[in-house]
Amino acid sequence: MGFKTAGKKNMVCKLKKLLYGLKQSPRQWYKRFDSFIRGKRYTHNHYDLCVYYNRLPRGEYIYQLLYVNDMLIASKSRSIIDKLKKDLSSEFEMKDLGETKKVLGM
Repeated sequence: MGFKTAGKKNMVCKLKKLLYGLKQSPRQWYKRFDSFIRGKRYTHNHYDLCVYYNRLPRGEYIYQLLYVNDMLIASKSRSIIDKLKKDLSSEFEMKDLGETKKVLGM
């Protein structure tokens, strides 16, 4: 299995970055995302670790729901939503699909 190089029989290759498709890739991505969003003073919900929220200065909240590679952001303040999207796009490759038309769930 793998490849062989003369004189390097018992050596392995060290990955310098994650490869898409590896079993640990989703976990590593989530850890990176979690670290980033917590740095922005967001807290995750104790019952669902993919729900983050932040209390805004005027007592309002912004919620961020993460599901695999999709995200839903909800708040009364459009400017706060735009700021969060700008922060996220500066750190992660993403595209804005616009307003949510339908949310499926149980």
